[in-house]
Amino acid sequence: MLVVDVLLGVLGAGALWLATGVRVVQQFERGVVFRFGKVHKAIRQPGLTLLIPVADRLRKVNVQIITMPVPAQEGITRDNVTVRVDAVVYFRVEDPVLASVNVQNYTFAMSQVAQTSLRSIIGKSELDELLTNREPLNQGLELMIDSPAIGWGIHIDRVEIKDVALPESMKRSMSRQAEAERERRARIITADGEFQASRKLSDAAAIMSSTPAALQLRLLQTVVEVAAEKNSTLVLPFPVELLRFLDGATPEGSKSPPLVSVAAAAAAAAAAVAEVESKSEAAKLDVVPPLPEIPEPDLTELQIESAKRVEEG
Repeated sequence: MLVVDVLLGVLGAGALWLATGVRVVQQFERGVVFRFGKVHKAIRQPGLTLLIPVADRLRKVNVQIITMPVPAQEGITRDNVTVRVDAVVYFRVEDPVLASVNVQNYTFAMSQVAQTSLRSIIGKSELDELLTNREPLNQGLELMIDSPAIGWGIHIDRVEIKDVALPESMKRSMSRQAEAERERRARIITADGEFQASRKLSDAAAIMSSTPAALQLRLLQTVVEVAAEKNSTLVLPFPVELLRFLDGATPEGSKSPPLVSVAAAAAAAAAAVAEVESKSEAAKLDVVPPLPEIPEPDLTELQIESAKRVEEG
């Protein structure tokens, strides 16, 4: 019985000893074993793994993709504009042994490398590239971050620039520039439309000159369009040929003076009347009315009155 008890005790101690060396590795993790401080090249896969108690130490490394935001970095672009740029980096651990041995804290190290690389990209780029052409900048930033990360067993999955913050003065300047550009395009489009319309009108005039009936039809169409509106406008088409016929049939002596000469004479008369009125107003302003005369005091009468007052007193 004593032997059986001893065997059972030994078996129980062995089972307890083995139980202390059992570890569980999750599906998104990989295990790195250090035996007496020396790393083992064999990586423990997900599931149950057995360690030698006291001798082995297991370090679990997460191999999921890590999303790390890069804090906004302020810098001066190549065209001397101060901007603030922030980005985001997606990476994962590809070699757990290198990530555990070659770098103390790979997440902090990646954050510092991303910040310095972002400042370097800002200094090498122009403002227009940061605003409109970010894809080459993202690729260049990924290469700069990936260079030291290879030695740490880290794979850079993706790098993107999130936002570019501009000073208020620069925003106002860009808005004025965009407004001027839109106005320039509007003027060019309007001028192009006028040019095309003038060409079409020239072609239409050439066709109507060769076919006089087309001009009459166009005149009638215009009358129909005006009559369709609810207004009090009366359109009376009068052929120009009839005016020329009546002008030629009128004798030379009975012809009335042309409207242009009558209008010119009326304008000249109105100008003369206005000049006369302006001169008369200026003459009225130049005439100064005479000052009223102040009668001089009679000294003899004043002396007599003063003498009487003295006698009475």
